[in-house]
Order: sequence, then structure tokens, then C-alpha cells
Amino acid sequence: VQVLGGSNWSLVLQGQWMLKFYAPWCPACQQIELTWESFAKESEHLGIAVGKVDVTQEPGLSGRFFVTTLPTIYHANDGVFRRYRGSRTLEDLQGYVLERKWEAVEPVAGWKSPSSIMMHGMAGLFHLSGWIRQIHSYLTGTLGIHVWISYAIFILATLLIGLFLGL
Repeated sequence: VQVLGGSNWSLVLQGQWMLKFYAPWCPACQQIELTWESFAKESEHLGIAVGKVDVTQEPGLSGRFFVTTLPTIYHANDGVFRRYRGSRTLEDLQGYVLERKWEAVEPVAGWKSPSSIMMHGMAGLFHLSGWIRQIHSYLTGTLGIHVWISYAIFILATLLIGLFLGL
């Protein structure tokens, strides 16, 4: 299984891939892990690459793919993405690829495609929210500022940025 992140996710734009989004704390994700590893061992025989993305480490990438449930599995064929919604058994995953069942699944719409400019912006918003969370943690944890004061700082910063952009 190839671990994908913000720096190498564009690998899925070429060739055929199955990609799993997971979180280490997620019970359903833990349940499918052995199956996913077995599926990856068969990937050469199936003619695909198999990858996984830890959404706790890659919020921008999960935003780019608009992941809202875990685990989420996508099939990609030369940059055309389809969400896999079938059973998560090894046989069904293999059958999805071997029998080309993915061809019957509607591809992700162009504007929602992970490679679109819209989803690039979404990835940026996820990065921004992570950055804001880190600043808030620094203010409240490291500096010992009260939570409400931290909120007031963010409100003031938002107003000042809006005022500056408005001028």
C-alpha cells in the first residue's frame, strides 16, 4: 500500500488506482485494514496501484476529495475518479477491478474532481482551518490565554482583514 499525501497525491492522476481514506482511531477503518493490505498484495496481478491517506495527517487532501465519511474509497483511472460504495470484502474489491464494475459508476463531476480548481481551493481551506486550530492551541495551551480571549483575537483579526480588503 502506497501512503499518499499532499506532496505525492498527483500520482493517482495516471494509471488505475484504488485509494482509501482512513483515520487511525476509526473502528471501521481498523476493520478493513487487513483486507486492504491483502488487496494491495494482489495489486500487481490486478494491474492497479493501491494507496491510502490518513485524514488526520492530510487534511488538505481529504478536503480535495471532499471526504465526509470514513473509510472512503475511490477508484481512479487516468484522473477520472469514482467513489466505491460496494462491499469491503477482498473478493468484492478484486471483482470491482477485474470485472470493470467501475465503468458502471458515475464519475465525480468535473467541478468536484480532486484535480479541479474548486477542490484545490477546498484543500486550501482545510489547511487554513488546521493552521487556525494550531494558533488557537498555541494561544490557549502554551501561552495560557483564556479561550474567550483567543476567540476575541480571531474575531478582531477577521474584522481587520475584512476592513483592509474592503479598503
